[in-house]
Amino acid sequence: MPIIVNLDVMMAKRKMSLNELSEKVGLTLSNLSILKTGKAKAIRFSTLESICEVLDCQPGDILEFVPEE
Repeated sequence: MPIIVNLDVMMAKRKMSLNELSEKVGLTLSNLSILKTGKAKAIRFSTLESICEVLDCQPGDILEFVPEE
């Protein structure tokens, strides 16, 4: 899939664990893990908004488009 999820990069920059992000965003660890590993098929804007608020970032910091060659 040409959409890359850089959630782990932003979490590392903010020195935040998956557990801490899960608590602050209100998502289960399993759902965040699916998103973090790039296995998610979709993300709700409300979820993306919450993650961006907690990590103090922009959606483009988390999601990246890489065209397939």
